[in-house]
Amino acid sequence: MSSEKYRTSQFLQATVENPEKNSFFELETQRMLEINLQDYVWAKMGSMVAYAGSIKFTREGILEHGVGKFLKKTFSGEGAALMKASGHGKLYVADSGKKITILDLEQDEAVVVNGNDLLAFAPTVSWDIKMMRKVAGMMAGGLFSIRLEGPGMMAFTSFDDPLTLRVTPGKPIFTDPNATVLWSGELQPEFVTDIQLKTFFGRGSGDSVQMKFEGNGFVVVQPYEEVYMSEQSRS
Repeated sequence: MSSEKYRTSQFLQATVENPEKNSFFELETQRMLEINLQDYVWAKMGSMVAYAGSIKFTREGILEHGVGKFLKKTFSGEGAALMKASGHGKLYVADSGKKITILDLEQDEAVVVNGNDLLAFAPTVSWDIKMMRKVAGMMAGGLFSIRLEGPGMMAFTSFDDPLTLRVTPGKPIFTDPNATVLWSGELQPEFVTDIQLKTFFGRGSGDSVQMKFEGNGFVVVQPYEEVYMSEQSRS
């Protein structure tokens, strides 16, 4: 639709939800995720924008996911704050107008997503926090990531359209950590520094710090360098 004036009926036709969509995760728009809830789902804290039906929201409990994950979150000082939405109905979530992508993970298929870019995931998906704090001193706020393993749906966000780069043996891919959104579970990135790239490589990630991906898989980047803040620096 254009930005000019239009009739209310035209606006409704262009923007109303599609009642034919009934999958667990559905994109109502590129930046709005509809979750057809029948039990419960985990979503990023503060991502709820609307809902219909009987849904209860609770903040992630301190020991909700076990002592091990609690200690990792405490040690890392990072967010990944989750809310649990339970009940029956339609839940709509979004994050700062960022574009949303849905992945339907198969059994034993895994991806690792930047903690700031995780929007929601099904209860059948297992997850664990992967700390990347060894470069915290070189980066704004440090980084953490979350490994998700199927089966089940997950949704992540990116500023504008994400780009997927294939990683093949002998041909490593280097990325700006603050522009890196997600990568396949087979890859284990290494942080490398090159002071010669300080003026050229990124603006928000300490400039000379890069993530190096080697092996066989893929990495997803966005055309934007996010600066992350830890929970400690927000408090």
